[in-house]
Amino acid sequence: MDTAGTPRVLVIGLDPYRVPGPWNPEPAARAIEAGLAKFAEHGVGVASCLFGLDGSDDIGVVVANALRAHPWECVTVGGGLRHSDDQVELLEQIVNLIRRHAPDAAIAFNSSPDTTYEAAARWIG
Repeated sequence: MDTAGTPRVLVIGLDPYRVPGPWNPEPAARAIEAGLAKFAEHGVGVASCLFGLDGSDDIGVVVANALRAHPWECVTVGGGLRHSDDQVELLEQIVNLIRRHAPDAAIAFNSSPDTTYEAAARWIG
């Protein structure tokens, strides 16, 4: 999603449709879309980098490519990566990719998909 011109914020997180397990991804997908829509409401450009945990992505490559796509003011990391003890190594990988490929970007953490704009807004001018 790219709104309001050149994206200034990159949102990195899990694609709810590609997270294994018996669960309904629709509520999470709707919440992500609603959270991203707030950027347009505030005239802030945003792009998302969602990846699967189903083995269909080379996560390092997907995230590195997204990080190199623009000079980001802020990179927001979604809660799905932080709220699971099973994802600690993946979270470390993501944070280190941000440091390597977007060293000037602030790093923000949302508490839920609907607070993604607020998390980024703490750091963008």
